[in-house]
Amino acid sequence: MTATPPPDINALYQRHGAMILRRIRSFYLEYEAEDVLQEVFMRVIDKLATFRGDSSPVTWLYQLTTRHCLNRLRNEGRRKELWEEHSDAVYWSQPISSANQERTALLAELWKHLDEDLVAVGIYYHLDGMTHAEI
Repeated sequence: MTATPPPDINALYQRHGAMILRRIRSFYLEYEAEDVLQEVFMRVIDKLATFRGDSSPVTWLYQLTTRHCLNRLRNEGRRKELWEEHSDAVYWSQPISSANQERTALLAELWKHLDEDLVAVGIYYHLDGMTHAEI
């Protein structure tokens, strides 16, 4: 059995960058989404050699993006806790103006406190509209 060669990073970005950005926007507000997109593709570059071809590149990118966003949210939550523990300053966040941004902020806060597998199931069901069988 021959190993599948890893996909070309430029082709991945051209074909799937918009989809990845939409995925990131389900976790982050617009002002952060572009930065997170760059982080995801830096991660793709690091992990490209581990792509085995067991799934489609889209599935692999989707999973990698989801996990990156969840890990980033958890790290942000931990940094906030440390900041509050070791500083007298108030933690300020970006104001939220629309209902969609409010939902995103609420979900981001909830995701920080749940098990990664439960979060993935919730995301696939509530945000992606997958059925139980698909999940």
